[in-house]
Amino acid sequence: MGVVRGEDWGAVGPVPDDALSAASDGQLADLLAGILRDRDDAAEPSGPTVMLTGGDLCRTLGGRGKVKPGGEATLVDVDVGEALLDGRLHRFVAHLVVRPARHPGRWWVAANAAHRGGWNVAPRAHPGDGLLDVLDASVPLSEVPAAWRRLGRGVHVPHPEIRQQRSAAIQVTFDRPAPVRIDGRPVGRVRDLSIRVRPGALRLAI
Repeated sequence: MGVVRGEDWGAVGPVPDDALSAASDGQLADLLAGILRDRDDAAEPSGPTVMLTGGDLCRTLGGRGKVKPGGEATLVDVDVGEALLDGRLHRFVAHLVVRPARHPGRWWVAANAAHRGGWNVAPRAHPGDGLLDVLDASVPLSEVPAAWRRLGRGVHVPHPEIRQQRSAAIQVTFDRPAPVRIDGRPVGRVRDLSIRVRPGALRLAI
């Protein structure tokens, strides 16, 4: 039931009556500790199915927010990101964003979902391919307005000042502690960051 680029993904099936529910990326991330506890990385998803009715991951997967227990929905296994921020573990389903302390500055994004609000931030991101799309941007002030305008259509890349890579694990150090948001929520500041992917760790009903 994974998500594979260029192929049909998931499978239509019944939503379990005991399925959990999340209306946003943040709410879904809050459920992860209980769902992934004592899970082997290589195992099939063995925790509860989660009905996802909103947020950037839902939009990336084409969800319409109409899934209900006992009904039919697309069931799909998606990846989960795990991040160590200066030694503190955080999990995410859509994005981890490191923002500059002042503008302009360095933006660093690890994306599991393509969309972030009204922006198509990571147009190549796919939530079930075992990889995160990483964008590392230091755009000159004179080019910032044009870059922002292009974000909505996902045509801000390729760009000479936006470095892209796709990776299952990555480490990065920033010159000074920088603000971090995970799935839309502020979590403090980070200087040393390590991220890995847990492939297909979470089963969703969309």
